[in-house]
Amino acid sequence: SRFETCWPALMKDCHGVIIIFNPELPSHLKEIEMWYSCFVQQQSLLDSQCLLVAHHKPGSGGDMEDLSLAYPLNRLKLIHSNLEEDPEDVRMEFIKYFKSIITLINESREREEMSIIS
Repeated sequence: SRFETCWPALMKDCHGVIIIFNPELPSHLKEIEMWYSCFVQQQSLLDSQCLLVAHHKPGSGGDMEDLSLAYPLNRLKLIHSNLEEDPEDVRMEFIKYFKSIITLINESREREEMSIIS
């Protein structure tokens, strides 16, 4: 919250939000609700414009897939990252996410251009 004064600048013309958190910290699970509220809901972004990344530290153990988030976070795309085990999976998910954001940007740009023409 030290940087809250910077948030408006970060949010300006934002097309996507990636929230990375440590699923083993209960405080992080509370904080991602606040980040989602401020950066996604209050910016009127679509849930598809947000990606949640549960980052597991090397050797942290625990069941990576056993993470159930409450509404509305459970509507978001959630990926688990553990760079020791599956860096390629994470890279592919990021690429898919970025492609979806680029598609959204292009579609909204085309709509704007059509509205100007008509």
